[in-house]
Amino acid sequence: MSLDQATVDLLRRLAPQVLATLVRRYGDFGRAEDAVQEALVVAVERWPLDGVPEQPSGWLHTVAARRYVDLVRTESARTRRERTALDLTPRDALVAPPPDVAAPCDDLLELFLLCCHPALPAPAQLALTLRAVGGLTTAEVAAAFLVSERTMGQRISRAKQRLREAGARFAPPPEAERDARLAVVRQVLYLMFNEGYSASSGPHLRRADLTGQALRLTRRLHERLPDDGETAGLLALMLLTEARAAARVGPDGDLVPLAEQDRRRWDRAAIQEGCALVERTLATSPPGPYQVQAAIAAVHAEAPGTEATDWPQVLALYELLERLAPNPVVTLNRAVAVGMVHGPAAGLTLLSELESGLLAGHHRLHAVRAHLLELADDQAAAAAQWRTAATLAGSEPERRYLLRRAAAASDPSSAAM
Repeated sequence: MSLDQATVDLLRRLAPQVLATLVRRYGDFGRAEDAVQEALVVAVERWPLDGVPEQPSGWLHTVAARRYVDLVRTESARTRRERTALDLTPRDALVAPPPDVAAPCDDLLELFLLCCHPALPAPAQLALTLRAVGGLTTAEVAAAFLVSERTMGQRISRAKQRLREAGARFAPPPEAERDARLAVVRQVLYLMFNEGYSASSGPHLRRADLTGQALRLTRRLHERLPDDGETAGLLALMLLTEARAAARVGPDGDLVPLAEQDRRRWDRAAIQEGCALVERTLATSPPGPYQVQAAIAAVHAEAPGTEATDWPQVLALYELLERLAPNPVVTLNRAVAVGMVHGPAAGLTLLSELESGLLAGHHRLHAVRAHLLELADDQAAAAAQWRTAATLAGSEPERRYLLRRAAAASDPSSAAM
């Protein structure tokens, strides 16, 4: 027997909370994370047979705490220091809290900050937090970093060891480190949301559990730091992007691009909240990359259709974003706006700058080129680019969509039928 999706989602949601509680009590991230992973294995084995416990959080915490003590006892047999550490462990720390006792409200955010410890290089910070707090599997984190699962597993193990060696504790960071670590936290939340909104692989286009988790944590971060412009911008970006989620997936589960979406299905309450955040933060703080991305999303959200979109404003915002945070993905998106404002030939010229960079061989580079070629009425070349993009896409729904676009470009009459 296997767990149903609702139970899998429940475990994904509970695991970071239990991990945060263990790290707060014991102060050892590495062992606590190992203990939670072992508890999850037990849950996967037992819950299909015994049913989901009445208090699943308490059950998971109890099993994880016992596994933690087992780990300490095993190692304590080797050294007196470890035996002393076990003897000093409070006995009540081995008991799960009563069901009606809520966990400290900021545990997850403190756990994020711990994972973003300066003893770790930035890639390791991102990988560790995505794995331990974001709920991504090692394979999913590896896909986000374009490395093998084995390489990513080793990287995460080294990161946990370095935290232990640095004596990292579950506590707010020193003031001098706060801004840098918060920037990494925001980037982790952004990557988590993106993986949920456009799954890098698998049979589904999106993963609502990840987008929901990223939104919840970002909202909590904003509540804790209401005057932080970039946190507000990140929350606005997520709201405005997720507002399109229902219209982005067709009846068959395949991708529906922005230009073809039924905008009546967009979540207007989320759009209103996101636009209000954008207006407020741009008026009160210097613009940052997340605020500018949110402003671009707001322009799209407020337009009644693709043709009515204020493309010159979108282009101006992408030019600002490229100055603030230059990267190939921004240039790729700017090429679309350039094509809409100055014509497809101008957009294709800009794309040529990306052919030898990090996006070379990425399916989205070929998809954007195909789109611009269609605007230039070069259907044969567009069809070839759609097919190439399809062969490179990791998501099954996205691959099917790209193949349909290739077929339509090859035989335009079939698309009209």
